[in-house]
Amino acid sequence: MSESDFEQNLYQLRREKRDQIVALGQPAYPNSYAYSHDNDIPAIRAEYDTPENTNEALQEPRVTVSIAGRIMAIRVQGKAGFAQLQQGGRQLQIYVRKDDVGEDLFALYKLLDLGDHIGVRGYLMRTRTGELTVHVSPIDGQPALTFLAKAMLALPDKYHGLEDTELRYRQRYVDLFMNTGHTVKQATHAPDVSDGAVEAAEPEEASTNVREVFVKRAAVLRAIRKFFDTRGYLEVETPMLHTIAGGAAARPFKTHHNALDIPLSLRIAPELYLKRLVVGGLDRVYEINRNFRNEGVSTRHNPEFTMLEFYQAYANYHDLMQLTEELVTFVAMEVNGTTVTSFNGNEIDLGSWTKLSMREAIRQFWPVLLGADSWQRLTFDSYDALLPSVQELQKMFAGLIQGMPALAATVPNENHSAHAEVAAAVLGYQRSERIVQGLLQSLTDQTVPLGKIIAELFEFLAEPHLIQPTIIYDFPLAVSPLSKQKPDEPDWVERFEFYIGGFEVGNAFSELNDPDEQKKRFEDQLKERDRGDDEAHAMDEDYVRALGYGLPPTGGEGIGIDRLTMLLTGSKSIRDVILFPLMRPQAKPQQAPTEIQGEEQA
Repeated sequence: MSESDFEQNLYQLRREKRDQIVALGQPAYPNSYAYSHDNDIPAIRAEYDTPENTNEALQEPRVTVSIAGRIMAIRVQGKAGFAQLQQGGRQLQIYVRKDDVGEDLFALYKLLDLGDHIGVRGYLMRTRTGELTVHVSPIDGQPALTFLAKAMLALPDKYHGLEDTELRYRQRYVDLFMNTGHTVKQATHAPDVSDGAVEAAEPEEASTNVREVFVKRAAVLRAIRKFFDTRGYLEVETPMLHTIAGGAAARPFKTHHNALDIPLSLRIAPELYLKRLVVGGLDRVYEINRNFRNEGVSTRHNPEFTMLEFYQAYANYHDLMQLTEELVTFVAMEVNGTTVTSFNGNEIDLGSWTKLSMREAIRQFWPVLLGADSWQRLTFDSYDALLPSVQELQKMFAGLIQGMPALAATVPNENHSAHAEVAAAVLGYQRSERIVQGLLQSLTDQTVPLGKIIAELFEFLAEPHLIQPTIIYDFPLAVSPLSKQKPDEPDWVERFEFYIGGFEVGNAFSELNDPDEQKKRFEDQLKERDRGDDEAHAMDEDYVRALGYGLPPTGGEGIGIDRLTMLLTGSKSIRDVILFPLMRPQAKPQQAPTEIQGEEQA
């Protein structure tokens, strides 16, 4: 039987159970259930699952409750049974006895399946093993058990949750209620109802808490708003449909508006609109926005993602460096209660920061294999000045690749792990050599701007090492078309990015506010587009016009919310912090031959 046939048969079986439940007088899909929101399962566990609330304390007087939830475990034996109800990411055991609920409701209980939603009333008690439990019984004339919704599909295995990573992303609705940080096994012994003794379910087992990741993500957004609102920033909303995609170097998604008959692009960044607002006199603005970039998918990239962008008039990039440290520290404390987080096996202190210029970072992470004085010969003044140092890099990687076979020969044949490490090293060196070879070609041809080559050299050498919070400042002009130039170094701009966990989290700069210079840089970007760079900025004449009315000295910054959430939750992939990440469509199951289908239908 195929999985599809199994699901269809199960669906039909549960449909029949639902009809039997309706025959018992229960609505098929009632539209509500009366329970107190301050008396839900998490609240009950928090208030009553404490050492002082013994079984005796819960009985004098009785604590009555009315709760609703999804059945995550259920067991029936004889005239009684246990179930685990889940609500708000927490579970609470219920005990159902025929003598308490009556024949019809116990018949209903026996028709329930994993995943069904029910409401129960009763009083709190503890089992012989101390498990907090709702003893289901009528309260004030209200029924003890109410059917709310039937799960027509089977839940994943209750002992392991939803483990298939791709399926978790595709079926986040299952992932959220299956992977809540615990699973509960069924009771292994029948309850002894003759003397009132009750046997509890077995203890909880730890599992991935997917729900908590998204609870923390919401806390991140609240903390960000709190931080900026208390500093006099105004939260704003800017368009997501742009006639000209700008504000970032990225390929846009393109669409068309039928009524106006114009092409449009989904926003790649809100930057140019936010700076228009600063021109208009809104001196401190921020936006938590959805951006769309037509790029690849990886553990750090999703085509649709969330960013924070903020702008402050009369500030520069040095002011924003300080603000950034304060913001990240504040959010960490609000969300986790500490600045220390664990990410990819590294303990990271989000309250301890380092600052390096881009040139300092390249020198600091220049390979030690090239010798102690190699980085001292490194200079960034011209193509010819940088060329010898990159040639040294290329020779180093070529030598490493040549030496690997001899190293592999020293590894015993039975040591498969060591052979695998050597093979991985060879692939890494080969990739590095290809990157360096590309840099050499660009330096030789001198068709790619020197600043772009320097930025690529930084990404290759330094970025993977930036695990602890690090601000990298002073970027080449060639990769910063919207940044203000350094007064004493016109080829460099007042820009910084900050890195945590080995990747970029935020990008900021002193904003360019000279309309003539801005127009010139847009024109330079157009030349890059003509050379095939489809991520280069297009000309935005209206933005240049806005600058003509006067943009005050301004600092602006963008921070990736998804990446920040990854760091604060220890999530290894951006897909783990996006509720519904973009996925490749699933391949349709191969259909059986027509003649076999005909036989089945017959």
